[in-house]
Amino acid sequence: MTVTPALDEVDALRRQDPELADVLLGERRRQSTTIQLIAAENFTSPAVLAVLGSPLANKYAEGYPGSRYHGGCELVDVAERIAVERATALFGAGHANVQPHSGSSAVLAAYAALLRPGDTVLALGLTHGGHLTHGSPANFSGRWFDFVGYGVDAETGLIDYEQVRALARAHRPKAIVCGSIAYPRHIDYALFRAIADEAGAYLIADAAHPIGLVAGGAAPSPVPYADIVCATTHKVLRGPRGGMLLCGPELAERVDRAVFPFTQGGAQMNSVAAKAVAFGEAAGPAFTTYAHQVVANARALAAGLEAEGLTVTTGGTDTHLITADPAPLGVDGRGARGRLAAAGVVLDCCVLPHGDTRGLRLGTAAVTTQGMGKPEMARLAALVAGVLRDEVDSFGAREEVRELVAAFPPYPG
Repeated sequence: MTVTPALDEVDALRRQDPELADVLLGERRRQSTTIQLIAAENFTSPAVLAVLGSPLANKYAEGYPGSRYHGGCELVDVAERIAVERATALFGAGHANVQPHSGSSAVLAAYAALLRPGDTVLALGLTHGGHLTHGSPANFSGRWFDFVGYGVDAETGLIDYEQVRALARAHRPKAIVCGSIAYPRHIDYALFRAIADEAGAYLIADAAHPIGLVAGGAAPSPVPYADIVCATTHKVLRGPRGGMLLCGPELAERVDRAVFPFTQGGAQMNSVAAKAVAFGEAAGPAFTTYAHQVVANARALAAGLEAEGLTVTTGGTDTHLITADPAPLGVDGRGARGRLAAAGVVLDCCVLPHGDTRGLRLGTAAVTTQGMGKPEMARLAALVAGVLRDEVDSFGAREEVRELVAAFPPYPG
């Protein structure tokens, strides 16, 4: 594989717009000399990158295949149909909408399909790992709907399903949302379905993080249980940045109309076609191996961090995602993120449940794409701890990071 854009394209950009060429080359250099442990990021294949930069980016295509508001959509109709067919087959869904521009756009469309302003919605509290679209007052969700938050158990860090049931009985929400940006364990979708049925509520699964693992058979699927599944196509799924919606045929028309014309205009057809490429890649046996390796790496990295003295929430992970408290090493989450960034290790911090402290949120999707395995996870855990204990200075850490990435480049060649 070779990284795109090709050198001749970069040279052309340098001649036309050297300022932006410097940005592009600088970002390629950053990704090729640092470790990417952000849980929401990954490296797409060269094929996905090629489609994103293709002439499909020029086409305006409001509407859906066979019913567009612009002419000349014959070929992009084919691309979108391929994407929909591959998505429904990959996830066993009755219907897929592949047009959402992002995960948040997908959630907005799901709410628009099922809810009206003022409806009550039950979702994971923001301080317990809920997303902005799960009721943040700074987000449309918190302004348009009445959100009630459930949480995780203070001792185990696991979702308190009895609390979910009690809140559902007390508030009778129109919808229950299950999903998180910082929950490292599998979600019991069958139990959420039972609770939603008891309350007469819709069940919306926000599977932005685990959907790639679902595609690879490394995580349970929400599709058989949720009325609508919202997801992203990047992260573990390794496609372009964007969103999608999965549902049964009975909600297909409502979902489609909620995307277009209610919440979006013309689809980004280069992104839609790139999603089709990613779905095709995810349907192969190599992706299944990859998805399981992502989880194995995450468990190895979590165990290594815990052995080095960090407190890993829930005691480990079932997914690609880890949250950990670096306080036992004498530093808070923000300080730890800054120190590690200086060392060339890129990750996020997050609010830890049942406290105002910030911890670290990291994931193994990108490093697994690079070909790293359990030995490298042990090495990364030791490096992280060494930096946070001030046993390894930023220069020494940078050298080790460069050596590791050189051995496992994101785009060989």
